[in-house]
Amino acid sequence: MIRPDWHIVEQWITPRSRVLDLGCGDGSLLSHLIERRQVSAVGLELDDDQVAACIEAGLNVIQEDLDSGISDWFAPMSFDFVIVSQTIQAMRHPERLLADMLSIAREGIVTFPNMGYWRNRVQLGLLGHMPFNRALPNPWYNTPNIHLCTLTDFETLCDELGLEIIDRAVVDSARRESALLRAFPNWFGEHAIYRIKRRV
Repeated sequence: MIRPDWHIVEQWITPRSRVLDLGCGDGSLLSHLIERRQVSAVGLELDDDQVAACIEAGLNVIQEDLDSGISDWFAPMSFDFVIVSQTIQAMRHPERLLADMLSIAREGIVTFPNMGYWRNRVQLGLLGHMPFNRALPNPWYNTPNIHLCTLTDFETLCDELGLEIIDRAVVDSARRESALLRAFPNWFGEHAIYRIKRRV
């Protein structure tokens, strides 16, 4: 199954480039990019079952904890792209991960569920409970998400870290675009996809 953010990630990846996927899960995105963009790909994943799934799929995977830092694992500019897809909100130090990923690659692609999405605001602000929906499918007591953010939060962090936003896309779970989504992305975007690099 192709997630709503994958088609945009695919468009931003140069064919035959070197790609590192941090928190690659079962390797589905890497497999997709290998097939569609003929990339040279490596994944990093902590979970034993997910690592086993990557190996079974014939993918290059390293089992490591992203929260321990990644800049020591690879030489500077080892990759063209580093992808953090639906993972950054589960990191203890997302700011360090962003800085590290752009020390080993020329560009980064980050996707995350938008906490500012209107349904999340209604569930939290009016109904009084943590959001539980397609983009945030786990109950509060059993979620890996510890640093949820909005589009505005992420863009502020990028500015503080000296990162330039090359491109941004905002979609809902069905990949639909609408006038409302274009006019008010922080309210109507369910998933955010950013392409970033170091500011020069």
